[in-house]
Amino acid sequence: MLKLAGRVRAVLLIALFSYASVNAGDPTRFARDNAVALYNIGVEHANGKDVPQDFAEAAKWYRIAAEKGLASAQNNLGVMYRNGQGVPQNYAEAMRLYQLAAEQGLARAQYNLGVMYTNGQGVPQNYAEAVRLYQLAAEQGLADAQNNLGMRYANSQGVPQNYAEAMRLYQLAAEQGFAQAQSNLGVMYANSQGVPQDYTEAAKWYRKAAEQGHVDALYYFGMQSASGQGIPQDYVTAHVCFNIASARGHDEARHAREKLERDMMPGQLAEAQRLSRTWSAVFQR
Repeated sequence: MLKLAGRVRAVLLIALFSYASVNAGDPTRFARDNAVALYNIGVEHANGKDVPQDFAEAAKWYRIAAEKGLASAQNNLGVMYRNGQGVPQNYAEAMRLYQLAAEQGLARAQYNLGVMYTNGQGVPQNYAEAVRLYQLAAEQGLADAQNNLGMRYANSQGVPQNYAEAMRLYQLAAEQGFAQAQSNLGVMYANSQGVPQDYTEAAKWYRKAAEQGHVDALYYFGMQSASGQGIPQDYVTAHVCFNIASARGHDEARHAREKLERDMMPGQLAEAQRLSRTWSAVFQR
């Protein structure tokens, strides 16, 4: 047996020997459980938990489990091919693996296939097919899929534009804490898309996403804090939001921060700079 470390070795040994004795009369179940154990070793290596992070090693174990038909392993190996982690980047192979897992009903694989069709990676761009796949995953409650399906309805990509349906889907994902959906809900309320314009409600959802570090939400919440639109005007909070978003590459936030600084008192600016060092504190003020 290959040399394995600590917990990883234990996972494999316990799975193999326990199921070998308990399920000796059920080879199909043993093969499945064996695949799960092998998949778990891949997860350990991919995450660097108890062993050094090693994507090539993770891909090796995922492949063994994927060849046994385990959908989670097929999906995770597909992710590695899409991202070029531990294996050469290969969109066609990623698509093949996602398809195998998606046909078994794995929501994450259905979502990942939808992303490939949305972006035209390994396949011609096809919004209608992306919508079909997102729908399958969204019906299983996957927040990422609910959000992406909502975006297709909001932007009329593969389906007729329908702001009400976009709102419904964003709401489902946002209630699961999905930051992108929370930010998207804020945009809908701010722009009166599918709902009456409500800046206070927009700020509520921007704040939830900003608290998770979502860059666009930080910018939007900063803009509302600076203007007092729907919430009390607060230059310090606005500056902190702009500062964090600009540090993460948001150019509009950088320009907004520079403009705001011309209207701030020295004490406000000092407080904003202090809070930026522990930025989550701004939401506890």
